[in-house]
Amino acid sequence: MTGFFLRRLLSVLPVMLMTAFLSFAAFHFIGDPLQNMVGPEATAQDRARLAAELGFDRPFYIQFFRFISSALHGDFGISTRVGRPVLDLILERLPATLELAILSFIFAMIAGVALGVVTALRPRSILSGFSLTVSLIAVSLPNFLIGIGLIYVFAVKLGWLPSFGRGDTVKIGWWTTGLLTKTGWQAIILPAISLATYQLTLILRLVRTEMLEVMHSDHIRFARARGLPDRLIYFSYALKNTMIPVVTVAGLQLGSIIAFAVVTETVFQWPGVGLLFINSIRFSDVPIMAAYLLIVSIIFVTINMVVDCVYYLLDPRLRTGGVVR
Repeated sequence: MTGFFLRRLLSVLPVMLMTAFLSFAAFHFIGDPLQNMVGPEATAQDRARLAAELGFDRPFYIQFFRFISSALHGDFGISTRVGRPVLDLILERLPATLELAILSFIFAMIAGVALGVVTALRPRSILSGFSLTVSLIAVSLPNFLIGIGLIYVFAVKLGWLPSFGRGDTVKIGWWTTGLLTKTGWQAIILPAISLATYQLTLILRLVRTEMLEVMHSDHIRFARARGLPDRLIYFSYALKNTMIPVVTVAGLQLGSIIAFAVVTETVFQWPGVGLLFINSIRFSDVPIMAAYLLIVSIIFVTINMVVDCVYYLLDPRLRTGGVVR
């Protein structure tokens, strides 16, 4: 297990370095961050002095290696728009994004697995037909359109839930949470459903397909021949084997939820790092853009590593005397 983990860790280091390079290079030539800092009335001398202070007058490769060196020490530079450390800005917004992503993931997993089992075991029921039809519609629509539809129905027409913001929050150390207040829960329901829709549909159809295949396997036939009750066969034998590929896909989807929460946060004006990233694009705030992509990549790679380790533990076919095939 230790050898497997170390090999996975070594394999992701080049990926992280390449991601950092591409994100830094892509945003380095976008816009003019100095213009946002000095204003339109600044002289050429003012711009040159500020560029020297920030290191913008250095060659690209020196700026990149300084960025990597500083990032390894937790320093992602200063925002060229608000003049504050980038890490502080991201840490302020990160709790909102993580709470939204984790709640969406939990909702997608519970609803997706439950509906996937129902549609596999009762394929001709009304609930199965309704679930498959709605899931097909949901996966065909873009995420922002689903969000706008939820706002129109539940916020504008019915007035049940707020259409934007995070509600009241409570500060616990450096972490701010809206999950301990009523308005916080009301505010997170619509964006969480919107963000979870695609993942829910994916998990539903994956569980259904795997469950149908497992139910026709030999060990299920043997279990039936032994006279075991249906509940034991469904939830102890069939569902357990079904969950192995679901764990892998679900883990990858958690990373996608965090990475692609940008659209949902923009639609609902959710104050997370995704909305911070969108605003930084408007003002060519290169340090925030590069740091955001690097941190999202770290989260994504970390989740993938955890998923691989869990998959390695769950599936004995991947282990042969401690050596991965």
